[in-house]
Amino acid sequence: MIGGDRARRPGPTVRTQVHEHLADGTDRRHEDRLATEEPLEIRLAWPGTPARRVWVTMRTPGHDFELAAGWLVHEGLTRPADVHAVAYCTDTDLTPEQEFNVVTVTLGAPPLTEPGHRHVGQSTGSSACGVCGKDSVAAALDVPTAAGRWAGPLPSTDVVRALPASLRASQTVFARTGGVHAAGLATADGRLLTIREDVGRHNAVDKVTGARVLAGHSPAEACLVVSGRAGFELVQKAVAAGIGALVAVGAPTSLSVRLADESGLALYGFTAPDRCVRYS
Repeated sequence: MIGGDRARRPGPTVRTQVHEHLADGTDRRHEDRLATEEPLEIRLAWPGTPARRVWVTMRTPGHDFELAAGWLVHEGLTRPADVHAVAYCTDTDLTPEQEFNVVTVTLGAPPLTEPGHRHVGQSTGSSACGVCGKDSVAAALDVPTAAGRWAGPLPSTDVVRALPASLRASQTVFARTGGVHAAGLATADGRLLTIREDVGRHNAVDKVTGARVLAGHSPAEACLVVSGRAGFELVQKAVAAGIGALVAVGAPTSLSVRLADESGLALYGFTAPDRCVRYS
């Protein structure tokens, strides 16, 4: 759906020249790599309704279709089965910089809720923002689940403690830049099914769910492991995807523990080979 003469697709990293100052007083110039951060505009279309902007987020390019599909499921706007097609927008008025930064998701049925307020045409989010625009705590805690709850076994504490190291071993973009988060979907025995990285921790989770949706699989699984803290927005997405347990390297927050407890999500924080803390 994209012509051969269109702009070059941005990659997950970019080269830059740096001037490094060492403690012994010496300096050196060398090439370094940065994690790419660019905006992604998500547009939504369904039968009888032309594409309209519903969200703009800052992300690391790569797996953009997955990010868009996962975000829609996490927001409760669609069921996984209703994602009919995803494509880069080909409007003739797009600038070269926009050509691979605008994605249109076409649904096979109307959205479950009318995109509005948080999903209005001018909505914008940073790479750190997952729940902007909620009217109240009650609205934030009201998380729709379009994928169905996980009803299978959950990981043992031995598996939980090993998951962050398994995830870290597959963080290729982080190894090159030190500047991205990661999320991975795992079975109850600790086998990682899908791993995604992004400058935004919530984007990484969107990409994981989107990968499952676009592959025709349910996003509900035993465990989601994330490289950072267990902020509310990550718990919200895990609940929306039907995840059984969320394992985080860092700490949770009061609201994330509350949502996990009310939703039946097993929530772990401060996870390391010798320790993990269960909060719900």
